[in-house]
This record gives sequence, structure tokens and C-alpha cells, in this order.
Amino acid sequence: MSASGGGKAIIAAFLANMGIAIAKFIAWFLSGSASMLAEAIHSVADSGNQLLLLLGGRQAKKRADREHPFGYGRERYVYAFVVSIILFSVGGLFAIYEGVDKLTHPHALDEQWWWLPIVVLLVAIGLESFSLRTAIVESNLVRAKGQSWVSFVRHAKAPELPVVLLEDIGALTGLVFALFGVGLTVITGNPVFDAIGTLMIGTLLILIAIVLGIETKSLLVGEGATESDHRLIVDAISEGGEIERLIHIKTLYLGPDELLVAAKLGFATDRALADIAHDIDAIEKRVRKTVPAARVIYLEPDVFRGDHPHPATDQIVLKSTD
Repeated sequence: MSASGGGKAIIAAFLANMGIAIAKFIAWFLSGSASMLAEAIHSVADSGNQLLLLLGGRQAKKRADREHPFGYGRERYVYAFVVSIILFSVGGLFAIYEGVDKLTHPHALDEQWWWLPIVVLLVAIGLESFSLRTAIVESNLVRAKGQSWVSFVRHAKAPELPVVLLEDIGALTGLVFALFGVGLTVITGNPVFDAIGTLMIGTLLILIAIVLGIETKSLLVGEGATESDHRLIVDAISEGGEIERLIHIKTLYLGPDELLVAAKLGFATDRALADIAHDIDAIEKRVRKTVPAARVIYLEPDVFRGDHPHPATDQIVLKSTD
């Protein structure tokens, strides 16, 4: 997995979640806290999610073949989408079910082990904070200067880091909700607060899963270059003076690190074929130098006819503007 895939962040999150899940299950078993059970399932789901992200990164490295001539880069998008489904079904819905069940059939925490969930939650907050810090450090390596975190999550082409970031933020928030529910139950002796904390955790997980699902669905359907990269590509094509006009251009991410660029270029009518071939090679070189992710480039030459472009290609006319 490339650096942009956030392998360190995924492994850190996996190790933290596995350790936390075991501690939460023990605390639930001894204390009977519904919030602890919901959080334990949450951690198990997160651990499975991290394994899926690592598997997706490995699958994406497979070489292109006849069946998939553009490679397997989008495997990472598929696995990220599966992660959002698992987070929704396993984590969110189970927590909602458990919270409703404890509201309708409340029972008090075990008097002997009432303190254990609080200790586990405080330790888990520390471990999740470390995992989130790792994800932030990894994200800052690829996040554009001045880019907001919301923009990073929405527009990142590598899905792993946004997924881990949202999972870690959700995990920390869920732990606070669990601490709220368990703490008030211990203070008041009313188990309803534990059930309310569980419902809050479930609602949080569902909201995060919806956001992840929407963003990864967009990547699966196919996203083009960002606005900044699009402008850079258009400028790189036009700045050499080889063409009379950029008739139209389309871009598509084949994977998080591989961008397809297809463009129709209008050349002067008196250009020789050998000269056009040389010019296209020069344009491709400039585009790859300007936007390294543009690894697959198809440039189709056409004859520029002044104000009367070929009707079959007069679809999308894009020119760089200052």
C-alpha cells in the first residue's frame, strides 16, 4: 500500500481496537453494562474494517490483465464501501437494538464490578487518542496545504485515511457517550442512562456509516480530477503552443494513485503527421510532470476548423482561465 493509503494508521487502529475490544468484553461480562457491550461490538467491527482496508490495498496491487486492462486500483474503493456497510449493520444497528432492549428490560450494573467499565473506558480513550493522532500525522503527509479536514474527507482519492479518521473520531465520541451512560448509571443507580448511552453510540455509528457510504459510492461511480489538478492538466496541454485548441478533455481516477486523462486536441490543418506525433509526446511529458498521478494518457489529434469544430467532438470545451 502506498503512503497515501495510510498503512501505518490502519495498523495502529487495528492493534488499538483489538486490545480495546477484549477489555470491553471483559468489562461487559463482569458488570453487565449495555454501553460496554455496544462499545465492544463497535471495536470488533472496527478491527474487521481495518483488515478489509489492508486486504483492499493488497488486492489493488495486482497487475492489469486482459479482464481488467486498467488494473485493480478500484479494489480499494470496493473494500472501503464494504467497511461503511459493516460499520452500519454490525456496529450501529446492534447498538440500537441493545439500547432499546435495555430500555424495555432495564437491569442495574453489578455492584462488585461497577468501577471496571469506567477504568476500561478511560484506558480506551487513551489508546484511541493515540490511534487518531497517528491517522492525523499520516493524513497531513498527503493533505493539501490549507485544506480543511472536511474537504480532505470529502475529496481524498485514497479512501483508507478518511475511513480511519472517521472511525477514530467516532470511536472517541462513542467512548465519551459510553462514559456518560455508565457514569450516570453508577452515580444515580438508574440503568436507563446506560441504555441511553448505548442508543447514542448506535446513532453515531449510523451517521458515520452514511457519510462513508456516500463518499465511497462517489469514488466507485467514478470521480474525475480535482479542480486544481484539472486546471494544471489543461494548462500543461495548452502552454506549449503545439495545438490550436483543446476541444474537450475528460479525466477519471482508475484508482487512488492513477488518473486517466483523455483529450481531443485541435491541430492546424497544415501540420505533418510526424510533427503531430512529436507534439503529442511533448504534451504527455508535460502533463505527467505537472500531475504525477496522470499515468494513463490518451490524446486524440483532430483538425482545428476555426469556429466550426467537428460536431462529434463539440461536447465539452474546456479552456484554462486565469
